[in-house]
Amino acid sequence: MSAEDRRESAVRAAVTEFARGGYNGTSTEAIAKRVGVSQPYLFRLFPNKQALFLAAAERCLEDTRAVFLRAADGLEGEEALQAMAAAYQRLIVEDPDKLMMQMQMYAATAAAGAAGDHAFGERLRTGWERMWDEIHLVLGADHDETTTFLAYGMLINTLASLGFPAGHRVWEGFYLSARPTA
Repeated sequence: MSAEDRRESAVRAAVTEFARGGYNGTSTEAIAKRVGVSQPYLFRLFPNKQALFLAAAERCLEDTRAVFLRAADGLEGEEALQAMAAAYQRLIVEDPDKLMMQMQMYAATAAAGAAGDHAFGERLRTGWERMWDEIHLVLGADHDETTTFLAYGMLINTLASLGFPAGHRVWEGFYLSARPTA
């Protein structure tokens, strides 16, 4: 396996481990074990734990952005919005590590900022802004539509993270395509 393939494996493993354990609660040893490499080899791929976390978080953002864009491909307006909402709902149901990684990313960035490390989240803010910009264009460059769509998405993250089941009354105000089905 090439170094690039191992790097890719490490990022995927890091998404899973960081999603479940958070930045501070995840050891690089656990990530190395999941990949099947030694911890020193992992540090040849990434200079430190922070670099590995940021690569995992950026991957999560990129994967989420790609889900939105694929869902909206060739669609406009309400059709694009509904397709993106449904695709996001499928993403977090089929791959709950994506949801948990997002939540860990926000928590780690906030914690770093509270500790005075504002640079920690800069790459993540850039990735999130890129996703916002692309969703904004898909939704006709309408600020209200973009804000509403992403606000609903963050509410979905919160309710799903808290474990509200499909059919619970907290989901009643959502677009049908954004409500959980299972």
